[in-house]
Amino acid sequence: MKKFAICLASLVLACPVLAADPAPDTPRPRMAKIVLIGDSTVAVQGGWGPSFCGYHVTSAVACVNLAKGGRSSGNYRAERSWEIAMEEVKGGGFDKTYVLIQFGHNDQPGKPGRSTDLATEFPANLKRYVEEIRAAGAEPILVTPLTRRQFKEGVLQDDLGPWAETTRGVAADLKVPLIDLHARSRQAVQEMGPTQANRFAQMPPPPEVAAAALTGTTIPASKPSDPAAGQTPAQNNAAVEPMGQAKLSFDYTHLGREGADYFATIVTKELADAVPALRRFLIP
Repeated sequence: MKKFAICLASLVLACPVLAADPAPDTPRPRMAKIVLIGDSTVAVQGGWGPSFCGYHVTSAVACVNLAKGGRSSGNYRAERSWEIAMEEVKGGGFDKTYVLIQFGHNDQPGKPGRSTDLATEFPANLKRYVEEIRAAGAEPILVTPLTRRQFKEGVLQDDLGPWAETTRGVAADLKVPLIDLHARSRQAVQEMGPTQANRFAQMPPPPEVAAAALTGTTIPASKPSDPAAGQTPAQNNAAVEPMGQAKLSFDYTHLGREGADYFATIVTKELADAVPALRRFLIP
């Protein structure tokens, strides 16, 4: 008898447990989708996007990071990455889809195949993204570019201000929610100073870079292989920021884990303020 009971128990355990169908009146869970598009300061391995998707949204959100290193508002579309993003935006099953758009770093001059004209192409590209997202039934949210972390005599340098201002202008013209990451990140980095800001990079600074930061003036983290006299800051940055090349190194643009966590928290707070309907889906 005991042997029979053991065999019967084994058969019961071996039987698959089928999931019960929901009752007809069971409401479907409300789900939102957030899609990120932009450059390396948003993308995996270098941007705030992974921390945002991993730690600042609830399980009721599908957060998809489609940002790519080295991309501008122009070549993100030209290489057809935007087509992939739009397929994601149109994916069904969600109550609402939101698309965060952050460009500017690679739109600067001196970056062949990436640069766009600030007065004409850059705003036109942003407007086109906004219009196509709206046409797909989703909500666009513009994000001003994350600051770089270079200082001169204790003052944070601002080489991305014009691109941030243009983004603000497009947001105002088209009545698009805006996350002013440029302003918020600049304020935070200026207050902490160069030495503390260096902690946000992917790797620790070389000794000479760390020593320079103590004086209030940062020095280049690395030198281009063939530097040319009279290059703009954007050209110098382009020389040490190869397009789409994943790497772990110290620079004043990209983010390690601490930097990603810090700025993702800022993005989350600003997003909650800009789009109140998203607050219940966000984790501060």
